[in-house]
Amino acid sequence: MMSMTFEVSSSVTLLFDFWSVHGPAGMVLSVFVVFLLTVFYELLKVFKVWLGSRSKWTQPQDPYAAPQTSASALESSPSESSLTPMEPRPPAPDNRKRWLIHAVQAVLHMLQVTLGYMLMLCVMSYNTWIFLGVIVGSGLGYLISFPLLRIM
Repeated sequence: MMSMTFEVSSSVTLLFDFWSVHGPAGMVLSVFVVFLLTVFYELLKVFKVWLGSRSKWTQPQDPYAAPQTSASALESSPSESSLTPMEPRPPAPDNRKRWLIHAVQAVLHMLQVTLGYMLMLCVMSYNTWIFLGVIVGSGLGYLISFPLLRIM
């Protein structure tokens, strides 16, 4: 029966039977791989948010919204506003592009969920080194990725 407490050892089986570690060198390599997967998970999470927030095709246009103009009180009166030319509405986004971006977001979401569950199962191996690799990778991934939202 598997131990349900954290232990510090250099032998563990992660996710699959072929990922069986039996030594310090293998443990260092496994922690590094898990660390990189966790950093990738955080970057993927931020990329998915960026893709959704920056895409003009994913944001529906309100056909009843008033145009954003700075007008004086005289220009905004009903008699004057009917005489001023209307600004042309931006073209409606193509539904095909909207669905393509939505499909890309769905695939990224499935990848993110799969990777998240795999990392959870790595932690559930109850190996302290693997646990630390996930925690440090998550912290570093967060530290790297969230400032990228302001840059992009």
